[in-house]
Amino acid sequence: MEILSSVNWLATVIGAVVAFFAGALWYSEKMFGKGWAEGCRVDLGTADQMPVFAMASQVVGLLLLATVIGITRISEDIVTASIAILAVATLVVSNGAFARKNGYALRVEFFYIIVSGIIMIAAQGLL
Repeated sequence: MEILSSVNWLATVIGAVVAFFAGALWYSEKMFGKGWAEGCRVDLGTADQMPVFAMASQVVGLLLLATVIGITRISEDIVTASIAILAVATLVVSNGAFARKNGYALRVEFFYIIVSGIIMIAAQGLL
């Protein structure tokens, strides 16, 4: 638990929040949302139709990944941070493949995690 006291929590929370809002743009119809929704066989709804559990899980997952990135920042271990990001992205793709999402949807999800990780690393480096 001692290592958690050294985490830059401001950078961790900001990285997670920015990644969350980047996801809102990423999955919007202006970017990849329409093709992603088709590949997942779901309908894009309005903001008031968002699935609460999915959104809450996303926030928790982003905070956890941002915390891992924050911990790796303490030891200046970008390799471990990169492997953690790739592990999460690969697990997301694996789960999506089991759900029979198409290749486009899997790529959208994979690269969203990569972009989120880059945002989190940047937050740790800048703040």
